[in-house]
Amino acid sequence: MANSKPYRISSITEIHRLMGLPKPHHPLISIVDLKGLRNDTGIDAVVFDLYVISMKRGCDGLHYGQQKYDFDEGLMAFMSPGQILRGEENGVPPDLDGWMLFVHPDFLWNTSLAARIKRYEYFSYATSEALFLSDKEELVINDLVKNIKTEYYSNMDKFSQDIIISHLEALLNYAERFYQRQFITRKITNHQVLNQVEQILTGYLNNEALLSKGLPTVQYFADALNLSSKYLSSLLKQLTGQTMQQIIHEKLIEKAKEKLSTTSMSVSEIAYQLGFEHPQSFNKLFKSKTKQSPLDFRQSFN
Repeated sequence: MANSKPYRISSITEIHRLMGLPKPHHPLISIVDLKGLRNDTGIDAVVFDLYVISMKRGCDGLHYGQQKYDFDEGLMAFMSPGQILRGEENGVPPDLDGWMLFVHPDFLWNTSLAARIKRYEYFSYATSEALFLSDKEELVINDLVKNIKTEYYSNMDKFSQDIIISHLEALLNYAERFYQRQFITRKITNHQVLNQVEQILTGYLNNEALLSKGLPTVQYFADALNLSSKYLSSLLKQLTGQTMQQIIHEKLIEKAKEKLSTTSMSVSEIAYQLGFEHPQSFNKLFKSKTKQSPLDFRQSFN
């Protein structure tokens, strides 16, 4: 079953049918209560053609990045259309609580969120990079979800969609704030990631066989750390103020300075050895970072 083709779900009605729920109150948006939900669909993996926002409790033993956690606080995850969701390894946890909010992309048409929703990078994070909420944060999110639910259960009028969109946008903005807080407060995990990035990058730059393939990409580090590239980029930006590319360039300049000051290799040889396909690109980067050309830097040591 683990390798079976994911089941595609394109509508809110299909979700309700699979979960054994009554017909949805609205065809394009629905909030499903997870407490007491025990309907086993027998589906190993699904692809939603929808935006999915979930809040869960009672998911002991979740893998977060490279670590495993037991927790009582609320846990949020975000999925955009086309992502794959796999079922719980041991079935539905007996103490599972929370909700799932499903939004069809058509609901966003002609609204402020139609294009803006794509700027929330956490929709591209893996489910193992979920958002952990404090009790206060969970209350904020749950209140917004209650407001959305109340609105679409009311008699729909010309104001309903705008009101729901405003609550949904507030929820997404709060989630972005809480993710930034998470990057800062989960210091042990995050500093381990930073240390591992440093080790991987140093190893790469010291390995001529690897450098012959060119400079490492964000995806290379993400794969090595078992993280999504979006999450790694967001984490590094928050913790260091630098992108992965800026961190790579900084390390490259250190390495280049070492070779320029301690070897007789030509600038072109150093450029090729550091993974640059064209020496001009190396010269341009070096000058932008040091305000000197590689040759000027070398001459300052002679």
